Amino acid sequence: MKKVLVIEEQAQMRDLVLQGLSDQGFTGIGTGSGRIGLQWAQEHLPDVITCGVLMPELDGYSVLTSLRQDPATAVIPFIFVTAKQTRNDFRRAMELGANDYLTKPCEVEELLRAIAVQLEKQTVLQQWHTSQSRRTFETIPLPTGATPPSLPTTPPLSEVFRFIEANYHRAIALRDVAQAVDYSPAYLTNLMSRQTGKTVQRWIIERRMTAARSLLLETDELVEQIAAQVGYQHSVHFFRQFRQFHNTTPQAWRSAHRR
Repeated sequence: MKKVLVIEEQAQMRDLVLQGLSDQGFTGIGTGSGRIGLQWAQEHLPDVITCGVLMPELDGYSVLTSLRQDPATAVIPFIFVTAKQTRNDFRRAMELGANDYLTKPCEVEELLRAIAVQLEKQTVLQQWHTSQSRRTFETIPLPTGATPPSLPTTPPLSEVFRFIEANYHRAIALRDVAQAVDYSPAYLTNLMSRQTGKTVQRWIIERRMTAARSLLLETDELVEQIAAQVGYQHSVHFFRQFRQFHNTTPQAWRSAHRR
């Protein structure tokens, strides 16, 4: 179920929105405090956030600024719902990274449609990127019966996977990937984990394991040579990770699958 955080000072409006979300099958959580709203956003990681501007304890602009600076919440769609209607108010919200801006008086149905639009945009974006990423991964050599890794789900990650594909056979680490895509290591780690459920290092290892299996099946090269070809400076490290992934040694895996 999609989760929506409603940060709205007016209790009646907040309750109506939460009820509307529940009626449409969403999980809604709500608060009248900007400070608590920010805290809940970081704890619950909702799929969409709606928020007023003139909020007690912490205004909506400050909430959005903090969310966009936190790697864990930076990509969550954010909708302002406010009585502030000037062009300057709207421009400030957009410049801070808001996804939509609704002015009061605002019908609950209008807000629910805006939330649905943001969720639909996410779905369309994910479908588009999956199709693009699949073309990138079609070139990965896989042994017979092997399953390719799951694909990334957001456009910023396509550059990450292209870099891994081009450099997995080298001694690369998180900091190298982050530098290549112009992200901080902390932001990239959180973004990757949120979108794929895996770390950057895990993706690098999985790509190396895929290449290693192909070489084990298709060549007679020594395991030490294969380890070097897929990015390991020390064969002991390769042996350890291969056993962790396959519960057997590279030599035993080769023998079993060649038979």
